[in-house]
Amino acid sequence: MRERVPLSEVTIRRARTADVPALRGLLDVYSRDRILLDKATVTLYEDIQEFWVAEQDTDAEVVGCGALHVMWEDLAEVRTLAVAPTQRGTGVGHMLLEKLLTTARWIGVRRIFCLTFEVDFFTKHGFTEIGETPVDGDVYSELLRSYDEGVAEFLGLERVKPNTLGNSRMLLHL
Repeated sequence: MRERVPLSEVTIRRARTADVPALRGLLDVYSRDRILLDKATVTLYEDIQEFWVAEQDTDAEVVGCGALHVMWEDLAEVRTLAVAPTQRGTGVGHMLLEKLLTTARWIGVRRIFCLTFEVDFFTKHGFTEIGETPVDGDVYSELLRSYDEGVAEFLGLERVKPNTLGNSRMLLHL
């Protein structure tokens, strides 16, 4: 088992295609336990521009990842936020989420959605649990056109009910 690396020795950077095998490994750890939805490897490549990774400075090992998926003009979703089991509790997840929130602000997003079992973690960052879909009728109608499963979860569509993992829907207003 690898030893924990101090937070000062971790860099958050944009993901590259060469990181996909590491992303796949992180995703596999949590999807086996139904904590994260599994994604096809091709989807990880297709969405690589949405990802940030946490990389150890000492050996360039990827020890965490997270993605920001824009859903609408002012709405995005935090996706696939995962930290290597050996690095849980070190602050790597907080660093990744802060980078995703900074990115959201930079591109003009004002509301961030997530589906999570880690309610306490996201609450520390200002997220609150929601039941309803916080968009108006016109935006709802446009979002219905999306083929993205995350958008379907956000909208609470019948085809994804009950929530496939049983996790909580949370929202943050920036």
